[in-house]
Order: sequence, then C-alpha cells, then structure tokens
Amino acid sequence: MRVLIIEDDKELCDNISLTLKASGYETDVCHTGRDGLFLAERTPYDAIVLDRMLPEMDGIRVLEHLRRQNIQTPVILATALDGLTNRIDGLDAGADDYLGKPFAVEELMARLRAITRRSGSLPPSDPLSLSGLSLDPEQRLLSCGSASLTLSRRESSLLEFFMRNPCRTLPRSQILSYVWGACSEVEEGNLDNYVYFLRRRLKAIDAPVCLTTVHGIGYRLETENRQERILP
Repeated sequence: MRVLIIEDDKELCDNISLTLKASGYETDVCHTGRDGLFLAERTPYDAIVLDRMLPEMDGIRVLEHLRRQNIQTPVILATALDGLTNRIDGLDAGADDYLGKPFAVEELMARLRAITRRSGSLPPSDPLSLSGLSLDPEQRLLSCGSASLTLSRRESSLLEFFMRNPCRTLPRSQILSYVWGACSEVEEGNLDNYVYFLRRRLKAIDAPVCLTTVHGIGYRLETENRQERILP
C-alpha cells in the first residue's frame, strides 16, 4: 500500500513516514501544497495524508484541485484547526476523514485502514507471528499455543511495533512517536509502564520472547532462539 504524506512540519512528516514504513507501507513525502498536488496528480496512491495549513497552496485547495480532476484517492485531512466549521469545510471539499492534531500514529493508521477498506485498497490485516507467538492487531488478541488474552489498545500497538521489528533495538523516541503520536506530550515514564504491563502479558502466556531494555537507547524484542541474529 502506497501513501502520500503532505505535511510542512518535516519532523512530524518524517516520524509518520517512519512508523508507516515499519508497518509495511510505502510512503512518499513532500512539504508544500504545490509539490503534493504534483505528486498526487501523477502517482496512483492508495491514500493521502494531507495537512490543511501548507505553504504555496493550502490543503483545501489541493483537495479541491484533485476532486475537480476526478482523482478519488482517499484523503485524510490532518490539522490543528479542529473546529466544527473547519471539519465541515474539509469534508465538503472532498476529504474522506478529518484528524485533529496532535494525534497518535496508531489512530492515523486505524483511519487509513478504515478508508482504504471502504475504497477496496486494503485487505484485512493478517495476524503477526514470531516464534510461535501470534498477535491479531485488529482484535488485539495475543496468543501462544493454547493460551490467549486480549490486550489494551496501547499494549497491542506497542507489541505490534516490536513484532514488526524483531531483534532490532528501537529508540525510545521512535516507540513514543509510533504508539502515542509524534506531537504527543506523553511522559517517557508511560512507555516504561506499558513495557512492564506487556512483559507481564507475555509471561502470562509463556511467550517464547522477551522485551530487553537497551540502556540509554530503548527496547528490543528478542526471541528465545539465540541463533537469531540481533540487529543494531
């Protein structure tokens, strides 16, 4: 699935792109309305994440140009202008969904899954598997052998990120951006708490994996198969 991100905040844009790529999406990014319109007119994207307040051409004008050309790519309009009138203007201009800033990347991904399901672009997500451990992100169901349990949304999002990047050291900032959102002001202690919760969940079903603390950097999901190579 290929997504275009049109966002003038380069750090936010990079964080969104990074987490989408970690979940298997292909992404293109740009930082002005004119560049975004140029790419959207020439490339068949499955979805577009469009900031409303852009240099050179604002998001509403970009959206109106696309719809006038009968380009029906699903669009999520993302902006700090989250009042009722602004939402109505965005939807009337042709947006498929509207997301107020700051937002968690997990919510953005859920909305991407929803609009692409409606357009027929994306099949239902398959469960993730690692060394006998299985996670169904849609149902938030974690299972190993005959044991299973349901995770909270945060726990599921956190474990999904680890399982998509097994045996890799993930920096704390990258994990926080993925689970809580690039613009969120969440304290880092919340991440430690959820890692603790997740470790208890994994232990409860005797999962053959462990969450290892990499001091000064972040965390890594390791399997019990010590022959697997640990990537930096």
